[in-house]
Amino acid sequence: MSTQPLLHRYRSFLDLPSHTQIVTLSEGNTPLIPMPRLAEQLGGKFELYVKYEGLNPTGSFKDRGMTAAISEAVGRGAKTVICASTGNTAASAAAYAARAGLRAVVLIPQGKVAAGKLAGAVAYGAQVIQIEGSFDDALHLVVEICQRHPIALVNSLNPYRLEGQKTAAFEICDALGEAPDWLCLPVGNAGNITSYWMGFRQYDQVNQSGLPHVLGVQASGAAPLVLGHAVDHPETVATAIRIGRPARGEQALQAAEESGGRIIAVSDEQILAMQKTLACEGVWVEPASAAGLAGFASEVAAGRIQPKGKRIVAICTGHGLKDPDIVVKSMPAPQLLAVDLATLEEAILTP
Repeated sequence: MSTQPLLHRYRSFLDLPSHTQIVTLSEGNTPLIPMPRLAEQLGGKFELYVKYEGLNPTGSFKDRGMTAAISEAVGRGAKTVICASTGNTAASAAAYAARAGLRAVVLIPQGKVAAGKLAGAVAYGAQVIQIEGSFDDALHLVVEICQRHPIALVNSLNPYRLEGQKTAAFEICDALGEAPDWLCLPVGNAGNITSYWMGFRQYDQVNQSGLPHVLGVQASGAAPLVLGHAVDHPETVATAIRIGRPARGEQALQAAEESGGRIIAVSDEQILAMQKTLACEGVWVEPASAAGLAGFASEVAAGRIQPKGKRIVAICTGHGLKDPDIVVKSMPAPQLLAVDLATLEEAILTP
């Protein structure tokens, strides 16, 4: 595992201005975890890996892009950064701003952000503002305020976010020796699918690493790219992808088309089932992170993807601790026993 900051390690592949001053929390280097048992459940005879981005410093893939966005902002003398967020961007922006000594402001939709993500933004010292509207309303506001004031926007509209996020594609190719046959990942604001495709294309030009088919997956209650129109009131348990007007939507559709892949939608029930399946493999992810694999499983079951002999990588974007509410609400109360060995033996050993 490299100890170099992510932006140093892949500097020759990153389009960052010369004034960039690297701000890092040792992001990246996330594991590519083999999933042979899950592959067997899905039909077997193919290689399946999870790229577990939940092991980045603030628990999500957002840290890859944020190290680049904050480093560029510091280099040009910004004192304040701002973002709209469904949670993960807020926590990441707040952490990297704190690391750099900058002020961070985050706008979130009222009542629509998981507690674990909101707590992170608060803990890192950001000014958190709720608005009586959606993520899309919040994004519109932060774009406008950045046009009027010297405040740095660090949403994925910021091109340097994509420069940082595409490093995950480089890591996958380095780990496997080539690109996978299929890459499956959740799609919300669509910056991540855009950046992965950028990364694979760029790496292939230099290293002949090949190109994957890209399967982007939205939640059926927040699937504007599948429906072909904006969703004014997106609803899904997968809070990280509860977005009705993806900022990078056109680029996401282009990435899917150019790769010979597609963007599909799956139900909340399919997402939660895959979240549980992954947890049974020892990988706990927030609901949105399970969408990519849920979509892949759906396509395999329908015969639209034939995985035999292929190598599949699914991106799990955030840790389960970022959004534990679903698990907490559904779990039974822990069994309560007296302090007695015989009682414990009976509870454990009785079928």
